Amino acid sequence: MAEAIDQQIASMDDSIALPRKNGELIFEAPWEARAFGLAVALNEQGTYPWRDFSEALAREISEAELSTGSPDESSTYYKRWLATLEEVVLAAGLVTHAELDAEVTKQAKHDAHTHNHSHDHEYHHHHDI
Repeated sequence: MAEAIDQQIASMDDSIALPRKNGELIFEAPWEARAFGLAVALNEQGTYPWRDFSEALAREISEAELSTGSPDESSTYYKRWLATLEEVVLAAGLVTHAELDAEVTKQAKHDAHTHNHSHDHEYHHHHDI
């Protein structure tokens, strides 16, 4: 099954193709890789056909470009990918809007707490991830 999804990802239409450099996927931040992996894992588990995800991604990219007349620089590829993933998991009934909102709030609080750890103090940071 992994080979099938690899092939589907490799053959995505150019307008929605994943960012690559020298043939390797590019992730600018850890959350981008996690969002990518989650979308792939949910597909492999049979939650949705890859075609559903790629069609939703194409709509998300197209809508972002239509709203500005050009590719929206503030909305990166993976922000669009994540918006698509949210749409697909909501449609599949995996989470509710309330559950998704609660998780986004929790993550935002976690991100606000993230800071430079090069200072001296006795507090040990523990994160639930």
